[in-house]
Amino acid sequence: MITHTSFATEPWRLRETALDLGVLAQSESVFALSNGHLGWRGNLDEGEPHGLPGSYLNGVHETHPLPYAEAGYGYPESGQTAINVTDGKVIRLLVDDHPFDLRYGALVSHERVLDFRTGVLSRTAEWTTPSGRTVRLTSHRVVSLAQRAVAAVSYTVEAVDGPAGIAVQSELVANEQLPAASGDPRVAAVIDSPLLPEEHHAHGTRLRLVHCTGSSRQRVAVAADHLVEGPAGTDWAAESEPDVARLTVTANLAPGERLSLVKFVSYGWSAQRSLPALRDQVEGGLAAARSTGWQGLLEGQRACLDDFWADGDVEVEGDAQVQQAVRFALFHLFQAAARAEERAIPAKGLTGTGYDGHAFWDTESFVLPVLTHTAPETVAPVLRWRHTTLPSALERARQLGLAGAAFPWRTINGAECSAYWPAGTVAFHVNADIAAAAERYAFATGDHAFHRGPGLDLLVHTARLWRSLGHFDAGGAFHIDGVTGPDEYSAVARDNLYTNVMARRNLLAAADAVALHPDRATELAVGAAEAADWRDTAARIAIPYNPRLGVHEQAAGFTDQQPWDFEGTAEEQYPLLLHFPYFDLYRKQVVKQADLVLAMLACPDEFTDGEKARNFAYYEPLTVRDSSLSACCQAALAAETGHLDLAWAYTREAALMDLNDLEHNTRDGLHMASLAGTWIALVQGLGGLRRRYGAGPAVLPPGAGGPGEAAEAEAPVRFAPRLPPALTRLAFNVRVRDRRLRVDIRRDAARYTLLEGAPLPVLHHGTTTVLDPQASADLPVPPAPDTVEPPQPKGRAPLT
Repeated sequence: MITHTSFATEPWRLRETALDLGVLAQSESVFALSNGHLGWRGNLDEGEPHGLPGSYLNGVHETHPLPYAEAGYGYPESGQTAINVTDGKVIRLLVDDHPFDLRYGALVSHERVLDFRTGVLSRTAEWTTPSGRTVRLTSHRVVSLAQRAVAAVSYTVEAVDGPAGIAVQSELVANEQLPAASGDPRVAAVIDSPLLPEEHHAHGTRLRLVHCTGSSRQRVAVAADHLVEGPAGTDWAAESEPDVARLTVTANLAPGERLSLVKFVSYGWSAQRSLPALRDQVEGGLAAARSTGWQGLLEGQRACLDDFWADGDVEVEGDAQVQQAVRFALFHLFQAAARAEERAIPAKGLTGTGYDGHAFWDTESFVLPVLTHTAPETVAPVLRWRHTTLPSALERARQLGLAGAAFPWRTINGAECSAYWPAGTVAFHVNADIAAAAERYAFATGDHAFHRGPGLDLLVHTARLWRSLGHFDAGGAFHIDGVTGPDEYSAVARDNLYTNVMARRNLLAAADAVALHPDRATELAVGAAEAADWRDTAARIAIPYNPRLGVHEQAAGFTDQQPWDFEGTAEEQYPLLLHFPYFDLYRKQVVKQADLVLAMLACPDEFTDGEKARNFAYYEPLTVRDSSLSACCQAALAAETGHLDLAWAYTREAALMDLNDLEHNTRDGLHMASLAGTWIALVQGLGGLRRRYGAGPAVLPPGAGGPGEAAEAEAPVRFAPRLPPALTRLAFNVRVRDRRLRVDIRRDAARYTLLEGAPLPVLHHGTTTVLDPQASADLPVPPAPDTVEPPQPKGRAPLT
């Protein structure tokens, strides 16, 4: 998209200067608006043509039976698919009885702009009807970050070269026709007409539809109201039927005259509330939107984004595309989380139904680390959503014969809904990923209430899972057998290294947490013996290592497996999962996505610098990156091991994943984890951010110790920045325990400035400095070590 001739490279917005129907579906994803509760794809106002119509409410889904050729104990019974709910953004236009359809007549000009600072999608178009009359269209669309249930559209049509009879039809539409099902497993299942009508209403300028899903029994209500301005004689009428409610506004425009309307839309859903209660809810939301007004919604949107960018902006000098891409990424991440409010962040956010709208471990391992340091107020609600699903996770563990909690690999409502058990059942690392996210958030923010409440629950129950899942051998080593790590081309393995080091971190974090909160430990029946056993188990977890090669093994025996035939694999046979059987992938040395490399990023203190360098060099020629999750991890470790050109190439791949449609599935929605990976590659990779988390003053009760004592006792925030030749400057802010730290890196020096908060210790390339408020420290950046860049598999060099 970003290199398409219709798209411009600009630092603070995404601008499409001409319409190309060949990339319409992709543009709908990149122009999507959301607030974490409500999402609208960037469909054209008139609804057609479209690639994938999309209006989504976070958590609204339909269930369906999962097919199995043979039944098996413990298989999940039901799948879940996010559905396209009632579409409130449709505004159709007729000019002298000609429907405005870009496939007919002559499109004189067309431009769409997504502004990352205002949060508004704007569109201008000039169109000549088949009979020769020209009109000019302007629209602005917003999904409110301040009022979570509200979206709005401002729509204006102007006669240009002569009088024109205009009809504008503003609609609420349910059960829109969707594209046919695809054979790609990453694409959502198609559920025809998932919404059953319960009520329709139209009066004056107000519209309302209420529907309910057939199996999941979730009720969805949508209401709209309008402000209309036009010349004398402008008229309107409203009508409704079960799946459509429509306001038709008509006017006769002289040249230069305009017909304008502002459409306010309010959404609500519930699996418990009655129809009257939900009707009143959306009507109340509509009243609030009208009271705020169009201009008030714009001002609220700008205020929310001003606050976010003050903490979250990343400045890149030397590559205009990456500068645009990182702001695009951060904008969409913030949209996905801003008002999620105890709901998940799906893998595609609310930009499309790829992966059926499921949330994976991606959220905790990629998205939440970024938000923890840029918008920490959005993180606790997502972790609280995981906490609300704890009963399902406890029951799932019991079903599998395990203690503690077994959280799902993919889900919408907390129940496992993957029919592929080598991933869905045995990808147990998701439990450690959730625990790490809770630990990270608590120590980065000092949120004591969260740490002793939901955080402690998550840590304890996941620690109990690991203790029951693994076993001690005769020599006293603790093994975790039959699991699948992040690399989905290896499954049901012994001692997956990522799983084991994350389990170790989980066990130690749980032991530290119960020591800090003994009263809650008593509530959870954690005694001194159990906590001591966690520490002992953590110390004895097996870490696979091949002394002959001097590298860690992704799983026990991995380095002895047959290498994949990369030379004999054609470019069109990637991704491998669509062209080769899994059994062949599982028994070869081929890596879909960073696994051991991710372990070194997530647990940097588990490895020496020499081990990191040797491990990275060994696994780089085996990693084919058939997943959008991989490039950012490889970028970060390439930077840490001194391969700066390679780090930059992978950074660009992560940054341009959706803007260049590198995975060829942006049409189904944006890749939230890869968007987060842009920040990870830049800030953790080239910026060198390394954060050690552990028990300490950060989570003690408020008032325990003064600011000076905390700065002396707490571990410093660690940085080891280096820039590649392509960049001249990288600057960013990070939030750390009520402080705001500014980092400004150039090739030979880095400046650290504490913008606000108590004194903060910073470790820069091994040198510790304690920063005072509003004080800066300029420290030299040492040159990168001389290294030999490792090769990639044939045809799998970074995609830039």
